[in-house]
Amino acid sequence: MVRVLNFFCVALMGLSILALYHVSEKTRVAHLTLSKVERDIAQEKSHLSVLETEWQHVAAPARIQKLAVSRLGMDDSASVQLSSFDLLPRRSSEPAPLNNTPLLNASAQVPAAAAPVPPTSDSGM
Repeated sequence: MVRVLNFFCVALMGLSILALYHVSEKTRVAHLTLSKVERDIAQEKSHLSVLETEWQHVAAPARIQKLAVSRLGMDDSASVQLSSFDLLPRRSSEPAPLNNTPLLNASAQVPAAAAPVPPTSDSGM
């Protein structure tokens, strides 16, 4: 009886050794995978910083202004700013167009006596 009990104890010990080796091997593989993923993340962060630098160059306001003038023919004339609701054009006294009635044009007109409005600079963004 003692021999059978010793045999089962040795077999249980052998199985536990194999199980621990299997867990150890899975841990080693997971560690290697984690190291590879961390290297990939660091590489992508460096690529991202390069892309951010390129985007700052491409989206520079001076460059966009130059392209707007050269390719689109836009000039640097001052725009009219609406500072109050009084400057908005009035609609007719008809009710809101819920059916097929045409919409009225809502463009702003510069008053003749008003001084030109200086262009705003959005270079802070």
